[in-house]
Amino acid sequence: MKKFSLKVPCFHLLLINFLDLMLNTLTFENVSCEIFAYLGSTMDGGGDGGNPGLYVIQVLFRGGGGVVSIIKYFRRLSPSHNLTLPPGPPKVTYVPEALCEKESSIFAHYESGINFDKYDDILVDVSGSNPPKAIMGFEEAALCESLNRNISKSGYKKPTPVQKHGIPIIAAGRDLMACAQTGSGKTAAFLLPILQQLMVDGVAASQFSEIQEPEVIIVAPTRELINQIYMEARKFAHGTCVRPVVVYGGISTGHTIREILKGCNVLCATPGRLMDIIGRGKIGLSKLRYLVLDEADRMLDMGFEPAMRKLVGSPGMPAKEDRQTLMFSATYPEDIQKLAADFLKKDYLFLAVGVVGGACSDVEQVVVQVTKFSKRDQLLEVLKTTGSERTMVFVETKRQADFIATFLCQEKVNTTSIHGDREQREREQALGDFRSGRCPVLVATSVAARGLDIKDVQHIVNFDLPNNIDEYVHRIGRTGRCGNTGRAVCFFDPEADGNLARSLVKVLSGAQQEVPKWLEEAAFSAHGTTGFNPGGRTFASTDSRKGGSFQRDGASHLAAALSSGADDDEWE
Repeated sequence: MKKFSLKVPCFHLLLINFLDLMLNTLTFENVSCEIFAYLGSTMDGGGDGGNPGLYVIQVLFRGGGGVVSIIKYFRRLSPSHNLTLPPGPPKVTYVPEALCEKESSIFAHYESGINFDKYDDILVDVSGSNPPKAIMGFEEAALCESLNRNISKSGYKKPTPVQKHGIPIIAAGRDLMACAQTGSGKTAAFLLPILQQLMVDGVAASQFSEIQEPEVIIVAPTRELINQIYMEARKFAHGTCVRPVVVYGGISTGHTIREILKGCNVLCATPGRLMDIIGRGKIGLSKLRYLVLDEADRMLDMGFEPAMRKLVGSPGMPAKEDRQTLMFSATYPEDIQKLAADFLKKDYLFLAVGVVGGACSDVEQVVVQVTKFSKRDQLLEVLKTTGSERTMVFVETKRQADFIATFLCQEKVNTTSIHGDREQREREQALGDFRSGRCPVLVATSVAARGLDIKDVQHIVNFDLPNNIDEYVHRIGRTGRCGNTGRAVCFFDPEADGNLARSLVKVLSGAQQEVPKWLEEAAFSAHGTTGFNPGGRTFASTDSRKGGSFQRDGASHLAAALSSGADDDEWE
């Protein structure tokens, strides 16, 4: 990106840019401002009556915490500006640091929380024809010695409900649509039986082919999540001949291809980069046996559905009858279930663990009534109580993420931010600073809300509520994982968030949380709340094809079915 040495007084910047950005007034002290400009290759030069091209200003702020934040701003460039600009974005050359090969790093893991044993009492619903019997322990899964050794090194003592039911279902060769609360072990539920079958069949990575043909493709919507899945695959495959590889945007394509050509049995990928690598002829699909979609609801309703349909229709891709397709998520609205069924065999099984679409009861949820202009002060009050404990603050837009991070730095709170406009190097640095505790506060958009697993996140703050309740459930699922407890504070602006009142009350009630009286009143008075039942379940909790049979995990009899109640971000 070309740098222009333009000197703009800070007050002038505030007057012109911040008012245009519709941001609240801030007082910036000792702020260093630099302006960068970039002109896209699609610009109309504006010569003979043409339209002026767009350009982007990036304003960098160094706040009190020493953290650099970026705000991007789009404006029209007058034809009178005679600037020499590059023809397009610079080539991505970033190569991530090599991963540590020490076992202590590979097998770093969560300690189970005080509520882990409560998972045994969670209600489980399996629907579909002839589901296999659940396992009660890993020893019943008939896993090979290498996998059992890696499970032990990972600190796993006993399977979670989604693992108890998911492992035998996948091992039996059945297609699966699984729904379980965040932090419940979904990744291991599909990796363990897949790796077991690959090792039974003697699959091994080969470096002697210009076209790698993986047996497994795992797709997830964000770079952070797919990298996290890769780390789990790398851990469980440690010491075996199976080689996982991860590909995602923001890093050097050459580096990605070199990693693939070293051998690839399990390909973990984001949708865009996956289709790019297939299009380059580096990945063949004829040997594919397992297709896994993680965060499947968002994979199908956040703009990735065309890419997924293109993938399953690609040359060489086995038909759904000839492959095993697995879908995992924490929420499954009925319309998404019906859409997902297009990718699965007709006899797929539906697995629901706990209240489908429900929040984890290990997370204490607190709802605070705010106004648009009191949010920042309320945020500072909350952060005064969290100290150095890790806290994630969720906002709705990329611009707001950098704005709030800058504001907190000015208030001497070490903060960083992550969203889809930050370069991959910056995103990894932000997560690294957050994980290490250098910046105990991370301001994020939905790019970090999905499946991201960071150890010891004690607090979640929903500075801006999302547009739908499913996203709220995913956000607060960043804490309270593996039986540990957490706390989630939600800022509720009645003028902006009234449409979520009813759903929010249901989520709180379903997780046995206190519901403020003012929120119940807002829910009852909200538009379209006929038949509102605050004690009802959050979402339809059975297979959309038919009613499922609920059972307590490990019970031999069927229990009565519970009654059911009625962005602005770049994901990849």
